[in-house]
Amino acid sequence: MKIKLQEDVLKDQNLAAAFNRETFKKTHTLVINLMSSPGAGKTTLLEETMKVLRDEFHMAVIEGDLATERDAERLRLLGIKTVQINTVGGCHLDARMIAKTIPEFDLQSVDILFIENIGNLVCPSGYDLGQDYKVVVLSVPEGNDKIPKYPVMFRRTDVTIINKIDLLPYVSFNLEEAIRNLQEINPQAQLKALSAKTGEGMEEWINWIKDSYRQCTKR
Repeated sequence: MKIKLQEDVLKDQNLAAAFNRETFKKTHTLVINLMSSPGAGKTTLLEETMKVLRDEFHMAVIEGDLATERDAERLRLLGIKTVQINTVGGCHLDARMIAKTIPEFDLQSVDILFIENIGNLVCPSGYDLGQDYKVVVLSVPEGNDKIPKYPVMFRRTDVTIINKIDLLPYVSFNLEEAIRNLQEINPQAQLKALSAKTGEGMEEWINWIKDSYRQCTKR
């Protein structure tokens, strides 16, 4: 017996994503949806990225967490406009949440908007927020098994960042194996290995953002 759903259960979500995307397109705002498991270093990566780019670009952040504004407060200390979304138990952000925050920003003056999603390698992968790019951060202490164990996340992202490579001498993480696993799951995805803490490899990530912004202004 088959049950046919008469209405797409994600209809409202997808409509909101389309609205967000069109809104961002009109203001030529580059939007990057940043995902990872808890503790992979998303906020530290954002802090160090903004220190490099803040003299060149006007940036803003939508910060997603189950509770507290601790990460948002770290970014505000850098002078970055940051709007907090607390999901109070929800495992991901959705496009409707993002749409509600848009009036908080003057998008005409925002070159790059980062969305820091909830720490989770499952739920966020399935939701379109209206972003230009999905980026997932994997830290070396998490181990080599995460890419094959969570294939949907890595299959649906444009860039995979391997963070905390300064710890490679101290943990059993094989960077070459991670590259092979990602290529098998998502041959089009880019991989960037870096350490947000030490700055190693950050230049390639920064250059990718600059190139993406230039493409964004042409649309």
